[in-house]
Amino acid sequence: MMKKDPDKQTQEEPVVSFSLLNDYDIHLFREGRHFRLYEKLGSHLTEVNDAKGTYFGVWAPNARKVSVVGNFNGWNPHSHILFIRWDGSGIWEGFIPGLGHGEVYKYHIESTLGDFHVEKGDPFASRWEEPPRTASIIWDRSFAWGDRKWMDERKETAGKPKPVSVYEMHLGSWRRCREEGNRYLTYRELAAQLPEYLKDLGFTHVEFMPVTEHPFYGSWGYQVTGYFAPTSRFGTPQDFMFLVNELHRAGIGVILDWVPSHFPSDQHGLSYFDGSHLYEHQDMREGYHPDWKSYIFNYGRNEVRCFLISNAIFWLDVYHADGLRVDAVASMLYRDYSRKEGEWIPNRFGGRENLEAISFLKQVNEATHEEFPDISNMAEESTAWPMVTRPSYVGGLGFDMKWMMGWMHDTLMYFSKDPVHRHYHQNDITFSIIYAFTEHYILPLSHDEVVYGKGSLINKMPGDEWQKFANLRLLYSYMFAHPGGKLLFMGCEFAQMAEWAHDSSLDWHLLNYNPHRGIKKIIKRLNSIYSQEKAFYERQFEPEGFEWIDIHDSVNSVISFCRKGKSDDDLIVAVFNFTPVPRYDYHIGVPSGGKWVELFNSDEWDFGGSNVRNPWEVEAWEHPTHDRPNTLSLTLPPLGAIFMKHQGEPHSLDGEGS
Repeated sequence: MMKKDPDKQTQEEPVVSFSLLNDYDIHLFREGRHFRLYEKLGSHLTEVNDAKGTYFGVWAPNARKVSVVGNFNGWNPHSHILFIRWDGSGIWEGFIPGLGHGEVYKYHIESTLGDFHVEKGDPFASRWEEPPRTASIIWDRSFAWGDRKWMDERKETAGKPKPVSVYEMHLGSWRRCREEGNRYLTYRELAAQLPEYLKDLGFTHVEFMPVTEHPFYGSWGYQVTGYFAPTSRFGTPQDFMFLVNELHRAGIGVILDWVPSHFPSDQHGLSYFDGSHLYEHQDMREGYHPDWKSYIFNYGRNEVRCFLISNAIFWLDVYHADGLRVDAVASMLYRDYSRKEGEWIPNRFGGRENLEAISFLKQVNEATHEEFPDISNMAEESTAWPMVTRPSYVGGLGFDMKWMMGWMHDTLMYFSKDPVHRHYHQNDITFSIIYAFTEHYILPLSHDEVVYGKGSLINKMPGDEWQKFANLRLLYSYMFAHPGGKLLFMGCEFAQMAEWAHDSSLDWHLLNYNPHRGIKKIIKRLNSIYSQEKAFYERQFEPEGFEWIDIHDSVNSVISFCRKGKSDDDLIVAVFNFTPVPRYDYHIGVPSGGKWVELFNSDEWDFGGSNVRNPWEVEAWEHPTHDRPNTLSLTLPPLGAIFMKHQGEPHSLDGEGS
């Protein structure tokens, strides 16, 4: 129990002085090291002096008065006034008897800084009203999890090489009920469809674009007001837990988009929370993002770091997430990001690096991995910032994987060109290997590539309809053979024709047509090969796992390389023909003689191709080619890829490539 201030008039309103915080909590909070604030602040159902009710705790150091308002008191700001702690922490708290699960509420805040009073949602609220309503909701987060097998296996396989194939999706536009006014699917409805769909296609993970509560649906979740609540648009917190639970039971990991880079200016949100720039910087050259018209967190403020790191821990802890994909990391690293001269403030050394944000990113990765060593955090980082995926103790940022934005840009640029011109641009398709092992990369073909007039992936491909689909099959084959994890946005797995639209369903009817079914089949096959062949994943982050065979055949627009596992037996040769002209009796050097089998061909009938194939077994003969002792004579399909695997005696990996 807390003691009231004896110098102040005793409060007669029905709020009991009570605290969930002890002195050590406050010590950690002030130092920026309290990473489970969600257990202490916000609204919590509890019992005090045999009375059931709700405890409230909120950080508002510049408030003159903070009260809890809601339907229960007619939104009267003078009825239920909280107590300010007398340790200088700026935390207001109290217990309201009789207030239970499902009650809506806000904090009414009067500031010491001028004539400022406002109703704010709870920064730590477990649930919010469905937009456009903006109140927080008292909520019991109890849930009976059934994913123990998944969580145990996650621990057992932590640190071991494994395939990472991610299906990125937006919950509100994957599928909709057109017969019911084009409404969203609920979390529970998604749980009945999504796990089996992803399992059938062979994806290892799903990445949800932000599920945190956001007022504007068109922001896709990237303008967050409720950092500790899944959006109520699709159901309750337990409904979202059920979705995660069912994905885990199907063997699918869950990555959540996390947005610590900025927050919106909506009045009920974090901005000007207690009449001051509490969560954001006061100087707009540091605290306002010109691209997104939103506020930037003050990473140098310890209490703000506690809020954000607690939020990261929260989703891993309470919702069993398997990792976070951190949005817009580049915008956090640089003070001059998207700013003109004079619109930003240098750091204390005169540089453009955001030292506080860098420190914060290291700290959040350290904290999440200390609590959950078996999770994977991913960075959307589009610059050449060094050591993003290296541990913080050697100077890195501490992420597990980084989006390979350069690969995405160069690859789509190359594929958009007419094949007749591709021989002039061979470097675009091969350059990524130069830096492929400087980080632990994941290759992203994400939502950003199919919006804002960029067109769908299939419509980026040149040529007639057959060539478009052949090019797309070739793109996916190249992506899965290239070192690194894989990420594909929803709809791309069946060649969605239209640009992604967040307010409508994907065009599932396209699967009535053979070319689209063929794309779905090739994704399923590629995921299967990726997960079964150690050559493709065991050393996907190591230079020893890749070796060029021939990089120089720009005349024919053909490239070939080896992917290798740790065993000599785990070797696959991948050959790509980027023109619509079949290549017969095409010679490549291989390390072993004997029989090689065509493991995969993107031109198969089943995928919608022309079925230009190699025999089931191809015999290599002893003849040096490409600095290797043996030669394979292959048939290369038009706009096609083939993967060849050796059968027989172990082979030598001494070839240097050319």
